[in-house]
Amino acid sequence: METKPEKKVTNRTVNANNIIKNHMIWSMGAGFIPVPFADFFAVSAIQLDMIRQLSKLYEVDFAQTKGKAFVTSLTGSGLAGLGARAIKVIPGVGSVIGGVTLAVLSGASTYALGEVFKKHFETGGTFLDFDPSRLKKYYDEKFEKGKVLAQEMKEKQEKKEKDASSINIVDKLKELADMKEQGIISEEEFQKMKKKLIDEE
Repeated sequence: METKPEKKVTNRTVNANNIIKNHMIWSMGAGFIPVPFADFFAVSAIQLDMIRQLSKLYEVDFAQTKGKAFVTSLTGSGLAGLGARAIKVIPGVGSVIGGVTLAVLSGASTYALGEVFKKHFETGGTFLDFDPSRLKKYYDEKFEKGKVLAQEMKEKQEKKEKDASSINIVDKLKELADMKEQGIISEEEFQKMKKKLIDEE
């Protein structure tokens, strides 16, 4: 009799973790928007949607106005506060603040918010008894952990793209070699095209 509720909580936690992870990925994508202030609005919308989905999962009445206020209260000195600082935009990299991409900070902030609401809802909390000041320390802790996780996700994605690119160049080199063997291109043309491919990598 006692195992069923425990299983339900476990399943909820797994589902909550998936919701947080998905929104973390989406918010990191929003962090690549080249216009600095546009991504703040995009990330906020993603975070609010995450809270809405977590509320539905934990059968808690969602209040959009309060949700926005809670997000602002918790991220005030984190992601949202970065808007007042100097932001450098690097093509192909995105917005960079103090050497950390905004994509990583966006992911970290979303992760931290998700963890805060998950913890609150799992202990029976609702929007009525949500106290941002009491949960701010927990958010800050999760924000630091989120930065590490987001950076790892970013590096893993970059490696995947690089590996895909490497496979692609190998295929292209094979094609060039076949063209040379068939006499379609000369040795000189083969060397030039091969160099161009490698230089572009």
